[in-house]
Amino acid sequence: MEQPILKVDNLTKIFTRKGQPDFAAVDHISFDLMPGECLGLIGESGSGKSTTVNMITRLLDPTEGKIVLDGDDITGISGRELRKVYAKMQMVFQTPTDSFDPRCTLGDGIGESLRNNGRSRAETKAEVARLLEQCGLTAEFASRYPHQVSGGQCQRAAIARALAVGPKLLICDEATSALDVTIQKEIIALLNELRRNHGSELSILFICHDIALVQQFCDRVLVMYKGRIVEKGKPDDVIRNPRNDYTKRLIESIL
Repeated sequence: MEQPILKVDNLTKIFTRKGQPDFAAVDHISFDLMPGECLGLIGESGSGKSTTVNMITRLLDPTEGKIVLDGDDITGISGRELRKVYAKMQMVFQTPTDSFDPRCTLGDGIGESLRNNGRSRAETKAEVARLLEQCGLTAEFASRYPHQVSGGQCQRAAIARALAVGPKLLICDEATSALDVTIQKEIIALLNELRRNHGSELSILFICHDIALVQQFCDRVLVMYKGRIVEKGKPDDVIRNPRNDYTKRLIESIL
């Protein structure tokens, strides 16, 4: 039986605030992400999406629960052990320029992990060119700085950077929300092409607040509200037959 690439079990994050009651930002959530699948995680600001992602990527320690990546329990790891995790899991952020050092070229940023893994200068240059072309940019973009390209071009370069280590899991955290609608469609088309090319070798966790976008792109969707998963299923089924009042309001907002 096929194993999930990501398994989240009973994941919880409670924040303690001085003089106030404890606050459960994420409240006992569980889900699986299968190889080659695209899973959407949607909800409004404050629903717990970002806290969930920060725990999965080990930027934040969970209060309770377990995170299993490609069969390995990564819940409590830190320090040098995280390098092995980030070889399997990479993120694409909302603001593409955040992925790059403004003092370095896009090629330097994309090639950093390759150089760290012992690739020669010539090998790195060739692989950076291949990754840029795979993401719809020409090789000459390697010599440009983040401020010299558009938001959409920078996001393509950020995706190229994420793919450089050959991850099994790509986490897109509102990766299209800072882009205009036309560029948004181009980035979704690129992600779909990458999914076709990589098959079961690449899974995507797609964090978003736009249920219409999730419907176009994702195989399944989880709806978060106040730290809990209140609805899950295929996007079409969730949109046609929402069971939770919050999901109904979310859908009504786009109709």
